[in-house]
Amino acid sequence: MNNKIYLQITSGRGPAECCRAVALVLEKILKQARELKLEAEVLEREQGEINRTLFSAIISLEGNKIDEIVNEWEGVIQWTAQSPYRIYHKRKNWFVGVKSFTPSELSDVDMKYITYQTLRSSGAGGQHVNKTETAVRAIHNPSGLSVIASDQRSQHQNKKLATERLLVKLSAWTEEQMMQEAQKNWDNHNSLERGNPVKVIKEPLN
Repeated sequence: MNNKIYLQITSGRGPAECCRAVALVLEKILKQARELKLEAEVLEREQGEINRTLFSAIISLEGNKIDEIVNEWEGVIQWTAQSPYRIYHKRKNWFVGVKSFTPSELSDVDMKYITYQTLRSSGAGGQHVNKTETAVRAIHNPSGLSVIASDQRSQHQNKKLATERLLVKLSAWTEEQMMQEAQKNWDNHNSLERGNPVKVIKEPLN
């Protein structure tokens, strides 16, 4: 049993309705994580083009019951609802993908392609701001993907954290390419069989 995983929720660049479903699935998973007393952190949210929508999100989960979330949510989620953006649109089934990654399953990336930059950590207004450069940005040069870690007090710890988060982002990026291909199939054929959902949610997207 793993006690730490990363979850990616992605619309596969589907329409706004799928992006709204990503935001709602994220809320449901975070609520369930709180109920299971898991440590949950949203590492990244990629905002959609419409308010309250997300192209994708990445969550870190730690605790003894994370398998309950993985078993329930991993796979294709079908959200059945009338479009809140296109009132007369006939389509009512919207798909998002949920994929889990354990630290040992992350992308096998040649570390020579990752570069690092140090920068000052910043606190909220009124708080003490760290004057030393302990925050670290990790950059995967071939793809241009990057992340910043400033959670820890030491630069060494933040470098390790940034590296792990970058590998998660790279794994999620690869998965999203597959989800985009699936979205094209669903958009072209509007076939439930192609979705093969592990979970069906029938709630408004509002």
